[in-house]
Amino acid sequence: MSQQNRAIAALQGAAALPTQFLTFMLGEEQFAVGILHIKEIIEYGSLATVPMMPDCVRGVINLRGAVVPVLDLSARFGRGVSAIGKRSCIVILEVGEEEGEHQQAKQVLGMLVDAVNAVVDINAADIEPAPSFGTRIRPDFIAGIGKVAGKFVILLDIEHVLASEEIAVLARDAAHA
Repeated sequence: MSQQNRAIAALQGAAALPTQFLTFMLGEEQFAVGILHIKEIIEYGSLATVPMMPDCVRGVINLRGAVVPVLDLSARFGRGVSAIGKRSCIVILEVGEEEGEHQQAKQVLGMLVDAVNAVVDINAADIEPAPSFGTRIRPDFIAGIGKVAGKFVILLDIEHVLASEEIAVLARDAAHA
């Protein structure tokens, strides 16, 4: 079973119960992340930049004494660095999970988005597999396409989008560039 099919099976595994997602904007496109990953949403504030990081690592913030890296989702998708606007905010997420012998520590990360919309319920029947072409982001970043009020929303596989191993490789490459 492909990674994408596993992600859709996990999304649809809730049977008839609606699944809740936080919807947000990047430019003119609407995306969503399952709320189980969301810890909080904070106003965009000053970030401490970290030298020699890739464009997608915007900096770090102090969140109640913890240093939290903030990723620019637009830059992570290869669309260029986000312009900060009145509605820009940082979505604080917890990613990683413990899976038997593959123990992986949970990590808290911030995700810079242009605007947060709402928490919506999307029934499993309203989630379709991601198309294999036609999207402007990597297919492995997409868990599926949800239908909300007659419009499509891209459901992100946030574990892939914020994969710390891949971002560490990007950081190493940026440091050697």
